[in-house]
Amino acid sequence: MTLEFGKMSWPEINEAAAAGKVALLPAATLEDHGLHLPVDTDVVIAEAVCRRTAELAPDDVVLLPCVTFGYSPHHIDGPGTLTIRWDTFIDYVRQITNSLAYHGFYKILIVNGHGSNRPVLDIAARLTIVQNPDVQCGMLSWWDLKAVKRAVAGFRESEWTGHACELETSVYLAVDPDRVRMDLARPDINPRMSKHFWSDLVDQAPDDRYSTKVFMTDYWSTVSETGTWGDPTSSTAEKGEAILSAASEELVEIIRELRERPTRPRVPHQIESVQARNEAHHGPVPRFTI
Repeated sequence: MTLEFGKMSWPEINEAAAAGKVALLPAATLEDHGLHLPVDTDVVIAEAVCRRTAELAPDDVVLLPCVTFGYSPHHIDGPGTLTIRWDTFIDYVRQITNSLAYHGFYKILIVNGHGSNRPVLDIAARLTIVQNPDVQCGMLSWWDLKAVKRAVAGFRESEWTGHACELETSVYLAVDPDRVRMDLARPDINPRMSKHFWSDLVDQAPDDRYSTKVFMTDYWSTVSETGTWGDPTSSTAEKGEAILSAASEELVEIIRELRERPTRPRVPHQIESVQARNEAHHGPVPRFTI
């Protein structure tokens, strides 16, 4: 059986759902990525991470097509950025996960490849569970994986990482080197970083001067001249391969745990009269929708 949801016939989809496979949904966006990377960088990385994961665990995973257009208004000054309004994006992803639930996929994992997708994908995952109490839907970003952080700590050369940086450029070099213009790669570091207002893709500050990080996303054109955040000049395909291997191996562990994770029944604790009213309207377990 193919790994790809889009290549399956409906009997194969029924078979995958009946087997309890986890639906793996990559999500990203199209936006400027410096002078040297294509605007599909986030998409390419999210797809590569998820495909590698599915290949390692074909009996546990169904691979969905990537959600290509995401939430990126702060990048709109960069040519090529296509952004979807936050509430439209949440509803769009929620409808994808609800459709998966309708077809019997009760375990769903969203793997994010774009920073500003994080809060909206979190809401989409939460709403999926609220609207489908028998479904477990989680989300994470590939750079938040502990295995990725460990791998990066072993080879990292640049002081800061963040966007079109050593890490993203390395992964693209591992996936499709012909599309990377390393001759145009140049460092671009935000000079306004301070004790609390700093950013790094894997949350690794260079020294103890940097304290608790405040999350704040400026318009990208105010903090980067080229669309890059960091120094991509030390990027290599070998580093990218290390990231892909680390990410996929940890994701396999997560997926297998999610697959075996029990779905526990809800327990209403309302007073007796309220519980009776809810059961009269909604059945034994109150349903709560937004």
